[in-house]
This record gives sequence, C-alpha cells and structure tokens, in this order.
Amino acid sequence: MKHRAGFVNIIGLPNAGKSTLLNALMGDKTAIVTPKPQTTRHRLKAMINGEDYQVIFSDTPGFIHAPAYLMQENMNSTVSQAFEDADLLLFVVSPEDPSPDKHPMTEMMTQLAANQRLVLILNKSDQISSEEAEDRLQEWRQLLQPQDSFAVSALKSEGVDSLFKSIVEHLPLHPPFYDKEDWTDRSERFFTSEFIREQILLLFHQEIPYNVEVQVESFKRGTSKKGPIIRIIANVYVSRRSQKAIMIGKDGKMIRKLGTASRKSLESFFGENVFLQIFIKARKGWRNDKRWLKNFGYE
Repeated sequence: MKHRAGFVNIIGLPNAGKSTLLNALMGDKTAIVTPKPQTTRHRLKAMINGEDYQVIFSDTPGFIHAPAYLMQENMNSTVSQAFEDADLLLFVVSPEDPSPDKHPMTEMMTQLAANQRLVLILNKSDQISSEEAEDRLQEWRQLLQPQDSFAVSALKSEGVDSLFKSIVEHLPLHPPFYDKEDWTDRSERFFTSEFIREQILLLFHQEIPYNVEVQVESFKRGTSKKGPIIRIIANVYVSRRSQKAIMIGKDGKMIRKLGTASRKSLESFFGENVFLQIFIKARKGWRNDKRWLKNFGYE
C-alpha cells in the first residue's frame, strides 16, 4: 500500500486565522485562539494519521512586518524556517489582509512560488460574497501561481474537508515520520502554559497580554478525594511591576478570575481535575533579553 507523509506548514499575517484553521483540520482544539493579533508565539506541530497517510501540520506565529522586540524577531525567524522545511506550505490570507501588491509577505511568497509547494487559502470567506472571494483568490493566483487554492471558513469548518483531501494528495510518498499514535511534538507543560496565556489574552487589555509569558514550574499527577488530579504551579512573567499589580487586581480579584478560567480550560483539555496555582512575577525587559527568551523556549 502506498503511504504519503510530509510536513505542512501554515503561514500568514497575525489574525489571518491560522490557528483556527489548524483546529478545524485537526477536528479538535490544539492551538489557542483569541481575537487579538500575535496570539501564536511558538511553532506547534500536530499530526493527523490515516491508514495510508500522515500529515504533520505546523502552526507558526503571524509574520510581523516591523518587529519591535527581540521576541518578535525570533517569531519571524520561526516563519522563515517554515519556508525551508515544508513539503507543502499553506499561505493563509483573509478579507482584512492588504492586497497582494501591498502585502508585507509578498516578496517572500513570490520567492516561494517558484518551488511549487504553495497552497493558497482565503480564510473567513463567510464574511464576504462568493464573487468577492473568487476575486481575492484570483489576485493572489496571478502573483503566486499556487498548486491549489481554496476559500474556506475555518471558524465554521466550511471548505476544510476539500482542503484536507488536497493536502494529502499533494504530499510525497513516504513512510510515517512519527509513531501513528502521536498527535503532537509538544509537552503537557507547553499546552498548560498556552492555555493560561490564552485566558490572559481574553481577560486583559491594552499592553498587558503582549508583555506576558507563562512558565510551568510544576506539573504533577496525583489523586484526591474526587479521584485523579493534576496539580500545577505556573509563573506568569510581566515586564513591569505596574503590570503585576494590574494582573493581581484589587484584593486579588483578577488573579482569581484568571485562575478559575484557566483551570476550567485545562480541565476541558486534559479531561481531568486540575488544581492550579498562579504566581505573577516581574522581569524587566524580558522581551529583549536573550537569556530569558531562551528560557521561555524562543529559539
């Protein structure tokens, strides 16, 4: 039996819906999603296994045209790496994106088009008419000449099945790269930190979410009177002491709200009871500190 396997990397601007698309393709929540740009900071691999295929998706941060911090430069490096190691590249645009001649990634995409590994995806197509969607796709087709193109609504899972079928057909013949029981390359601690950061993005506003990094200090499975339980200690790092005060809130109101929302999200993800402790710590200038960025997993 012929077997197809390969690496499918998803790239695009912030808020194009890349993580939402990954979740729709996976059929479950794998990547965190919020309305705020730059929600995704780290590259996440997720596998879909079939009898005769293994698709290894890679969700990447949104490309930042003018990075303001070393952290954002590292995020852009992750996008550049996605160009190099993809068997297939999914370039996601949305109706809110600039036109092809003004798009920040146009030059990169033009270079890639020559490699014949590109699939163009217009996401959020439910927000515009079918005629408008076709016009937007045609603009990009003329520039990039992709192998294939699709208009989808990842949020509503419209057009996703046809897209996935095309992805499998474009993969090279190859045995599986990972055990067929695997579904991701990331640890439980990684997902824990991501789901806590997702709640921070949802609960806090202005500059707070963009000055925050979450690190799991302890992750232990045990038992309680109610049965199995995961006990987690997580540190939330901010850039300034004033931000620490905001995150704790008056009489600890905000940190309790964050803890409750994060615990519920983690219990839904892991399917187990969770006891969660969150501590807020200030680390001045961590977004420009190579040592701290490495400690937080930025390559």
